[in-house]
Amino acid sequence: MTTADKRTILVVDDEPHIVQFTAMNLEVEGFNVATARNGRDALALLAEEDSIDLVVLDVMMPELDGFETLSRIREQSSVPVIFVTVRGDESDRVAGLDLGADDYLTKPFSPRELVSRIRALFRRIEATEPPPLQEVVVDDWLTIDFDRSVVIAGGGEKRLRPTEYRLLYQLVNNAGQLLSHDTLLERVWGPEYRGEHQYVRTYVTYLRQKLERDPRNPEYILSERGLGYRFKEL
Repeated sequence: MTTADKRTILVVDDEPHIVQFTAMNLEVEGFNVATARNGRDALALLAEEDSIDLVVLDVMMPELDGFETLSRIREQSSVPVIFVTVRGDESDRVAGLDLGADDYLTKPFSPRELVSRIRALFRRIEATEPPPLQEVVVDDWLTIDFDRSVVIAGGGEKRLRPTEYRLLYQLVNNAGQLLSHDTLLERVWGPEYRGEHQYVRTYVTYLRQKLERDPRNPEYILSERGLGYRFKEL
């Protein structure tokens, strides 16, 4: 049993049988499990406990839905969150990622898939890749400070979130080379995410908003329609 397997997962869902089923399968895999039946209870538990390592959060709950719950979680914590929901529309996925969700699973899903996503997320959090350079001066507009996880664009600093950092690292470290969606997914998110191209598109959008002069007309992170992305040659 690995250290990750001993971590504590908070399962939040208003349907008792789903909470029980999910908790049972996570415990079989060696995780510690805490549960909450609604968003308010989850927020209270997170405020009281510092041992929660990851949250599995349902979207469709009465009173305080998963989107609002996540928004409030992000006001107080950076704990990893995986959304689980029957709502599989792309707009819902984007909304969840925009609020700070780390992953999004559509019901029904297998317990094995959830465990695989949880372990992949822990691996990403624990992964430490040395940056290619501590500081990359792209031009007079853009400097990337990998040592501090910030970009300096037009004289202003903007901090990179962990996934943004890993994605930008891969693009800059391979500047001038086209990286396919699946290559980026495997290197940044893990092999379990092959085919989930929306993750790449969403996080490229985040990065462009932070480092481009005009995100609608990018000059640094360039797209090859249907193929992938490349960072401009340095």
